[in-house]
Amino acid sequence: MIQAQGLELVDVEYKREGPNWVLRIYIDKAGGVGVEDCKQVSHMVEDMIEVDDLVRTHYILEVSSPGLDRPLKKEKDFLRYLGKKVQITTFAPIGDRRNFKGILKNFEDGAVHLDAQGQAFAIPLSNIASARLEIEFKL
Repeated sequence: MIQAQGLELVDVEYKREGPNWVLRIYIDKAGGVGVEDCKQVSHMVEDMIEVDDLVRTHYILEVSSPGLDRPLKKEKDFLRYLGKKVQITTFAPIGDRRNFKGILKNFEDGAVHLDAQGQAFAIPLSNIASARLEIEFKL
């Protein structure tokens, strides 16, 4: 449904925030996401939830772009951003580290290859707790 609109579903979160449940949907497309894209997806999701009675509690629906520091979750995400700066946190330590910042060099054999200040790391995707693009400001 979202793909038919030329959009990519990046991530979905459904979690409690204070007294409310929040259904958060992140979408993207080449050239970036606009307000109309978010509105369109919001209406589609609301209709689907209502017709199929998918969510039975009161919730807040948020639809947005993943932002400049978008999460990287799938192999295609890592391949898309080769050469970019990323921040990665692992479930289990690699050496004595769980936090990595560096340049995304490759993704092969189920592992993210990262250059962190001249040191090479191969981080298995199964060990990645979170990975995000690092925001770069150019003057």
